[in-house]
Amino acid sequence: MPTLTIDIPEDVLAVLKKRADKNLLSTKEQVEDIVRRSAVSYKSNSSISEVNPDDRLVSIFSRQKTGRKSKKSKKK
Repeated sequence: MPTLTIDIPEDVLAVLKKRADKNLLSTKEQVEDIVRRSAVSYKSNSSISEVNPDDRLVSIFSRQKTGRKSKKSKKK
């Protein structure tokens, strides 16, 4: 398994330890879980970021449609 070394501030480490204890994980397992979830989220959203508008201003000020899709109400 590849290894990764990062330096984080003490206050961030304290938050990670508290979160890991809450989830009944070690700090290392908690960090691995966070990174794994981030990678899965990025991988599933990669097709959205492939949109390449011609106008640079459009790409800067446009939002990607993300999140839950709204339910369409039936008109009677």
